[in-house]
Amino acid sequence: MGRYVTLMLLVLFAGVVCSQTKVGHVNSEAIMQALPEAVDAQRSLDAMVSQWEGDLQKMQTEWKRKFDEYDKKKLILTDQSRADAERELRELDQSIADFRNKKFGQNGELFQKQNEIMKPIQNKIFQVLEEIAKEDGYDYVFDKSGEILLLYANEKNDLTQRVLGRMQSFGK
Repeated sequence: MGRYVTLMLLVLFAGVVCSQTKVGHVNSEAIMQALPEAVDAQRSLDAMVSQWEGDLQKMQTEWKRKFDEYDKKKLILTDQSRADAERELRELDQSIADFRNKKFGQNGELFQKQNEIMKPIQNKIFQVLEEIAKEDGYDYVFDKSGEILLLYANEKNDLTQRVLGRMQSFGK
């Protein structure tokens, strides 16, 4: 986060010093909320999440019911019956965790569906943003909707190859 702020301040300072640098910003969140296709996509994702949360709630309620039943009877159960009930609770707990991970985990279905549904819309936005930035001569465009993200940078300002070249010859 600190690097992004430093980068932004550096770019803004450079813009003041060299009036040729042109910096712009967008609010991608506002754009997404104003596009009907993005709103529809978000609604379908929300409906899917709501269904999964309902399924998860049912599983947790079932686990709680079985635990309460076990807890009431555990003193009168045989060792084998107690062990079987505890194993069943552990298995239910594991299946709840597996379901949660499968649906909401880092590479779960939600992540995949978001990528599948939202990525094409985001790509269109980036394409239009790049066209506008090039047409109007912007060197940098930032997204101000969350953490500051660089969405577009004019290639003429890319110093990567120069830095690599000097790094490779550094100390020779």
